[in-house]
Amino acid sequence: MKKFDVEIAVGIFIFCGILCMGYISVKLGRINFFSDNYYQINAVFSSVKGLKKHTAVEIAGVEVGKVDAIALKDYEAIVILEIRNDIKLQEDAIASIRTKGLLGEKYVEITPGGSDQIIEPGGYLIETEPPLDLEKLIGNFVFGKAED
Repeated sequence: MKKFDVEIAVGIFIFCGILCMGYISVKLGRINFFSDNYYQINAVFSSVKGLKKHTAVEIAGVEVGKVDAIALKDYEAIVILEIRNDIKLQEDAIASIRTKGLLGEKYVEITPGGSDQIIEPGGYLIETEPPLDLEKLIGNFVFGKAED
């Protein structure tokens, strides 16, 4: 009978360990099963070179959302951004693709505007700035195509 009790205790311990590992994986992976805390807006870029799905969206260095999807429409990149419900964006806000550090990962930075009009869920950010193409810039400099 004692062997049976030890086996049950070990089984319960293993089960609790698996539950804890699952919880930690979901929290560290920032997986949202219920995305009720976010609303979507669209941004149209001429290029999104290096930007990936689930990349951070920041305002003033604070993460306020993430990139939900990237699609191509009429030869332009449509980036669907998920923004927290407590953040309201003005219609003249500017979305820029920036790099963390010199060669770091890309992220979307939003510069708030001054308008009284708020972008509705599913609306569009009109003003966008594509990422700086460092390879093209260096190539132009090396081959003497840099403008004065």
